[in-house]
Amino acid sequence: MKNLFVLGFFAFLMVLSGCSDKPVLPTELPVPITTFIQQNFPGQTISFAKKDLEITGWQYDVVLADGTQIDFDTDEMWDKIQSSMTNPVPTQLIPAPIVTHLQANFPDAMVLKIDKERNGYEIELANGLELRYNEQGALMEMDD
Repeated sequence: MKNLFVLGFFAFLMVLSGCSDKPVLPTELPVPITTFIQQNFPGQTISFAKKDLEITGWQYDVVLADGTQIDFDTDEMWDKIQSSMTNPVPTQLIPAPIVTHLQANFPDAMVLKIDKERNGYEIELANGLELRYNEQGALMEMDD
């Protein structure tokens, strides 16, 4: 009986993986996602969007016309933003303690990527530095 349950579970996962990565029209994106983009990336249009079925629900990946990539979790909140040299990650999306640290120590560096992690944030700067911060915004690690 236990083997049957395990087999059924793996079959369920296979079905889910077959439903993954479906392109969606910008008009089909959830309202919180389109509102987030309009508020934080004004004037940008959505070039491509897809949704991916996970066990916990739908995740969305969006690419804007300027090449910015935004990943949204199953709660329709941004999870990762990767931008370009011409349009860095908007400061209002970076936690205030991290912004303060960056302005004090890397005043000219642009944030090209921010990734929410389980225990904080990973930031990638245009100068090649990768910084890890805890949930309170304290620097934990720096790598070049």
